[in-house]
Amino acid sequence: MPTAPWRGFASDNYASIHPEVLAAIAQANAGHDVSYGDDGVTAALAEAVRETFGAAAQVFPVFNGTGANVVALQAMTRRWEAVVCASTAHVNVDEGGAPEHLGGLKLWTVPTPDGKLTPELIDVQAWGFGDVHRAQPAVVTVTQSTELGTLYSLDELGAVVDHAHSLGMTVHLDGARIANAAAALGVPLRAVTTDLGVDVLSFGGTKNGAMLGEAVVVLNPESAPGVDYLRKTSMQLASKMRFVSAQLLALLTDDLWLRNASHANAMAADLAVRVIDLPGLTVTRAVQANAVFATLPADVTQRLQERFRFYTWDQATGEVRWMCSWDTTAADVDAFAAAVAEELARS
Repeated sequence: MPTAPWRGFASDNYASIHPEVLAAIAQANAGHDVSYGDDGVTAALAEAVRETFGAAAQVFPVFNGTGANVVALQAMTRRWEAVVCASTAHVNVDEGGAPEHLGGLKLWTVPTPDGKLTPELIDVQAWGFGDVHRAQPAVVTVTQSTELGTLYSLDELGAVVDHAHSLGMTVHLDGARIANAAAALGVPLRAVTTDLGVDVLSFGGTKNGAMLGEAVVVLNPESAPGVDYLRKTSMQLASKMRFVSAQLLALLTDDLWLRNASHANAMAADLAVRVIDLPGLTVTRAVQANAVFATLPADVTQRLQERFRFYTWDQATGEVRWMCSWDTTAADVDAFAAAVAEELARS
């Protein structure tokens, strides 16, 4: 056990579990209940998901985001089909090869300036339909918010969905931080998913206050048959599923997802304001959700990382990433911003 609490800006996965989520787990921990999702808590989650995303929505809790993405994309593709994604997409650079190794998926990647796909960028890889020599583009996967901290506006995401559908493709949304995106845009979760025509969503919980657990949310049942079977064959079917479902249900209750995400976003905006004018530091990307990207001298980064945990995003440019979470405090931001200023002054 750690001897004392500490704070970091490396990842929103570092954050503790929200007390309301812990309370929901404890509430579910009473007596016996049916395993593998045939329990009352998972039934309540299914109802909450329908209320949130629409009457056709189906929810399949899984252990983690990699599992959600791989299960969803497997269900949306056949063996000869492929997925179009940004080259910076999590499924391409941060899944340890799971989509290829476990899912047998072919990823057609597209370089983007800001992590976002557009209809024109989709067309870079969405071609060769009917060509037996080319893996057939079948799914477009987008990340909201992106790995670079950027947001699709409703119009931008709607244009991507409409274009994909016009090509006969379906759309998967990697929503590890969908709560942060919806909070930043000031809209309900349905407005950035169902209402735009997204077919399948990987709904994130861990980065938004849960202990563990994400979900595949099928918004268009015709687009992803067999998720229940693929979840088992992909080792993502929890026997005591009520404890995963309880966390996601807590996030959808009394807008806890929104409260947590709004706070994380506000802390990132505050951090950016605190450091943006410091000599020797450049905020490199628009701060639109809960991430701040910046460049600073290598010696400053090294000294700062001895005091606070955070990741170097690009070794070549010296770009770093600072993430805020639901439990980041104003005092945390104050302390970190002061440390950045102090180390830059020493440089």
